[in-house]
Amino acid sequence: MKLKNDDSKVVGVLTGGGDCPGLNPAIRAVVLKARSMGWKVYGFHDGWAGVVDRDFEELTEISVADILHEGGTMLGTSRTDPRKDDKAYSSVVTMFSELSIDALIAIGGDDTLSVASRLASEGLPVVGVPKTMDNDLQATDFCIGFDSAVNRVTQSIDNLRTTARSHHRVMVVEVMGRDAGWVAVVAGMAAGADYIVIPEVAVSIDEIVESLERERAKEDRHRIVVISEGANVAGINEVSEQVDDRDQFGHISLASRDLGHTLAQAIEKATGMETRVAVLGHTQRGGAPTAFDRVLGSRLGVRAVEMVRRRKWGHMPALDGRIITEVPISDAVASNRKVDLELFEIARALF
Repeated sequence: MKLKNDDSKVVGVLTGGGDCPGLNPAIRAVVLKARSMGWKVYGFHDGWAGVVDRDFEELTEISVADILHEGGTMLGTSRTDPRKDDKAYSSVVTMFSELSIDALIAIGGDDTLSVASRLASEGLPVVGVPKTMDNDLQATDFCIGFDSAVNRVTQSIDNLRTTARSHHRVMVVEVMGRDAGWVAVVAGMAAGADYIVIPEVAVSIDEIVESLERERAKEDRHRIVVISEGANVAGINEVSEQVDDRDQFGHISLASRDLGHTLAQAIEKATGMETRVAVLGHTQRGGAPTAFDRVLGSRLGVRAVEMVRRRKWGHMPALDGRIITEVPISDAVASNRKVDLELFEIARALF
């Protein structure tokens, strides 16, 4: 499909997957940039579900006037995978012609962008924008939402340290990170965690206990342990494989693992140290975006519209150091971006 040669171009935009701060700045940037070029913008509600169901609204400057500082997404989101159903996927494909959509900008993580990549591979005019608080997309240094999540977790650990110190307790802090421990490592380093457990590095409960025991002789008797929800600790847990616990993209629900509580109980039993747990959960993805995420979302949104103008289908804007580059969406979703082990070794040297 080609863009029309008049001023009535129509661009669709959606946000899919988990919400996070920085999505609204990206939506706002798409709308303001596109409208400045004389284009219409349709915002699809609730990710790919809105495309399948034709649930959308026209977005204008007024629509996005006061959303820059707001968390979440004004369009709503879902974990809908239209590839799971032939009728749903066909509905997505025919949407372009039925609604005279010249291009679609999909803002999301590996799941959302995997759908976008397939559409682009079939010749449809799709551009992506990288968003995930887990920061686990390839081909970009930062994703929308990561900086906000790290700041939220760092502040929470700072707050928890005061109560841990007062009661001489071990505090286990469970954070998000299904396949990659970026949030745990960066926030843990920033808050001075005494131990960090991530999916990328195998560890046993004995190793954790040994490290904590070495520190018991110190005058400061409280400890902070940060653990990614997707980590596996030998000797304390097994991952649930129940089909009923999976979403449309095949991801196991991690809430039922209760990993933080299980680790806390194991530490207290092994050391005799009073141990408590704080599962930060969805507080990590809530609230207002940081200045960094507001600027990053804005930069990526503007570049996405510019890519539409140049018909750069199947690509997404990405942060490379300080500059915005353009990379194939297929590269971004080819594999999960793991924590840089050099960074983790620096963190480990500090505890």
